[in-house]
Amino acid sequence: MPLDSSDVATFSSPQADSGNTKSNVRWAVCGLLFLATTINYMDRSVLSILAPTLQSKLHWTEDQYAHIVMFFTIAYGIGFLTAGRLIDRIGTKVGYAISIFVWAIASMSHALVSTVMGFGIARFMLGLGESGNFPAAIKATTEWFPTEERALATGLFNSGANVAALIAPLFIPFITLRYGWHAAFIATGSCGMFWLIGWLFFPYNRLRRVATLTQQRLVLPATRHESEYLRIVLKHRGTWAFAIGKFVTDPVWWFYLFWLPKFFYQRFGLDLSKIGLPLVLVYFGSSIGSVAGGWLSGFLMKRGHSVNFGRKTAMLICGLCALPVVFADHVGNLWLAVALLGFAAAAHQGWSANLFSTPTDMFPSSSVSTVVGIGGTAGAIGGALFQLITGLVLQWTHNYNLLFAMASLAYVIALGIFQFLVPELGQPHKA
Repeated sequence: MPLDSSDVATFSSPQADSGNTKSNVRWAVCGLLFLATTINYMDRSVLSILAPTLQSKLHWTEDQYAHIVMFFTIAYGIGFLTAGRLIDRIGTKVGYAISIFVWAIASMSHALVSTVMGFGIARFMLGLGESGNFPAAIKATTEWFPTEERALATGLFNSGANVAALIAPLFIPFITLRYGWHAAFIATGSCGMFWLIGWLFFPYNRLRRVATLTQQRLVLPATRHESEYLRIVLKHRGTWAFAIGKFVTDPVWWFYLFWLPKFFYQRFGLDLSKIGLPLVLVYFGSSIGSVAGGWLSGFLMKRGHSVNFGRKTAMLICGLCALPVVFADHVGNLWLAVALLGFAAAAHQGWSANLFSTPTDMFPSSSVSTVVGIGGTAGAIGGALFQLITGLVLQWTHNYNLLFAMASLAYVIALGIFQFLVPELGQPHKA
């Protein structure tokens, strides 16, 4: 999918912005992104932790639960497709605020429903709102961090997903057992409203004293129509490499997020009062992987290796580390299964930190959210399809063997496709 000369000029090297003026405020921004991502995953994980309880009280089948989960992933995909471009147009500050307002309200609305359809609608609205988190956060890292720090910054804020997964198995059962399942949705949704207040008061745009060189020089000319803009983005091989990578590997994380509590319940008999520690340990591993994976590519670049070598080496190592999860449903010991799943979750988050950074290596910051949105849509479509597959496989086989086998191979397959589409990522790194 080669670009013509005018298109290439539009997407000239994003490495130009690696010389941004550094400010320690960038780490405060990273902290805000971390908190937002933590809340984002807290809100979406309530349902999976309460799934056995809700299935018992509301009499859901496996297939009905899979469809409720699918409502979220479909909306997440639709929202990604529009949220990324919207955030590129209206800016990170306003775009992020709109996103978290929608998802906080949607999260609390779960407390008002009791039917499969009601939960499906609530999950759909939650997916629409939450789809803005990553386009806005990745755009923020492009605006505040130089190239060699972006994967680390992404790994740090993305570790909020893992911290949420550490907190949720303890916090949600605590609230539910004392105040009922309705209170769990209200409590987590309220956290988003508190973050929104802080975000609105944070002088994001004023503290960015200088725009990045990418934004100053590489924005699309105002005369271009939206359809032409999207044509250029969609012709770029990097867009498809990122989107396919998300399509193949995002479903694995959805699988872990939505089905691990049910896996532990079915395989080892862990109910709501016992599920906390195993899930905490799995996601503690994923937190380590998120930061370590992001650090690794930056470490390699700072040692003189190219962006291409640093990113792809880190992604390859993470992909290889995911392979042992194929044995997770074969082992009879709970803690060995927890170790395999924790290692796999760490591998996914390390992979994700680097994959999310690749659009910043290939595109100007004025287009990053759009590309991340396209990739997020692809990931959500893959996630929705995998939810259906998961429900059918469990309905037919009553075990997770095939599902863990698919999860183990996803990363090396995705990296192979990425390498084919983008043999050389970015430009040689200059210390």
